[in-house]
Amino acid sequence: MKWTNDRSGNVDDRRGSGSGGGMMVGGGLGTLIIAAIIFFLGGDPSSILSSGGNSGAQTEQRDLNADELKVSEFVSMITAETEQTWSKIFRENGMEYTPPKVVLFESVTQSGCGTAQAAMGPFYCPADQTVYMDMSFFQELQQRFGAQVTEFSIAYVMAHEIGHHVQTLLGTTQKVDGLRRSGRYSEAALNRVSVATELQADFYAGLWAKHTDNRENFLEPGDIESAISAAEAVGDDNIQKRSQGYVNQEGFTHGSSAQRKEWFMKGYNTGDIRQGDTFDELLK
Repeated sequence: MKWTNDRSGNVDDRRGSGSGGGMMVGGGLGTLIIAAIIFFLGGDPSSILSSGGNSGAQTEQRDLNADELKVSEFVSMITAETEQTWSKIFRENGMEYTPPKVVLFESVTQSGCGTAQAAMGPFYCPADQTVYMDMSFFQELQQRFGAQVTEFSIAYVMAHEIGHHVQTLLGTTQKVDGLRRSGRYSEAALNRVSVATELQADFYAGLWAKHTDNRENFLEPGDIESAISAAEAVGDDNIQKRSQGYVNQEGFTHGSSAQRKEWFMKGYNTGDIRQGDTFDELLK
């Protein structure tokens, strides 16, 4: 993908700040399963974020190296492109877009949803309307889950998480939380709602890619394929096959690899936010 000249002031880079620690959440396969489940998490992850670990550990402050500074600049650029694209889409639909914050951290940091840990992967916290990212997760994504990790696949992950922010601004997150807290629905029904939430964030990521490319012409050959690779790698069926050797559709919470690809591409191909109702009758 081509870099643009836009940069955002809403990125908080906490790497090297001395606030990290050697927190462990399980280990080996257990940590990988946690990372896969939390990856692209929608809604309020506080029940998981607040559990376990030694969040009090400290590391010495250090200067970021050249590669880390480049990552910070890249994240700032993608954040700026999400701000411009979503501001335009909201404006065209008679609404005002309020951008989220984006926090880069290493190992551990504090979020509005509790303690954020590297093993959890990127996530959006609706309580403080912030996306949290430890970039080391992308190495796990490539090595353990077979994703093709490129600059644009990272951009796709960010766009997905900011898709959850869009859901919060539109009231979808609040409706989903209301269903979860009501106690009136079975686990299977709530899993279907969770899948719909994640697939809609995939749709919004594709929508963002389309509109941003129309404005900036930033996509290059292979970029969309790398985003699809990342989406398919964390499909529930792929995760279940790797972790337990078989697929249980009743246990899906994020959607299958095919579904994630389908909804990302629907957002990209249509460019129409009105086409992104993954819930059908679930929230009516």
